[in-house]
Amino acid sequence: MSRSHTRVTEALRDEACPVTEVLDRVAGKWSIGILIAAAHGPVRFTELERAIKGISRRMLTLNLRRLERDGLLVRTVYPTVPPKVEYSLTPMARELHASLTGLVDWAERHRSAIAEARAAYDTAAAQRPDADGPA
Repeated sequence: MSRSHTRVTEALRDEACPVTEVLDRVAGKWSIGILIAAAHGPVRFTELERAIKGISRRMLTLNLRRLERDGLLVRTVYPTVPPKVEYSLTPMARELHASLTGLVDWAERHRSAIAEARAAYDTAAAQRPDADGPA
């Protein structure tokens, strides 16, 4: 492999890695739920916890910190007793929310078709003589 080709490959890898990292972060199961739940205005921790089925307090806390660090959420602490904490989307997250809403809508519209396709595939795969081998 030539040196110039190696440099191009390295440059593409270095450029793609941050994009992959960002997509992994915002496309995560919990991140999507948090961003959608927080889209309707400032939301408190317990409201998020109730809105996102199956998330533990620890996982919610970790994801809120990550989203805040990535510039997608703003955490506001009010000096009350007990302290009141609210989370809201940043302008960058509002832009992302439009895409996420489209993705969620698509998933809702096609989930039964995907379930049917999976069932048909699994049935056909079970009937193949090489069912244990790679697809």
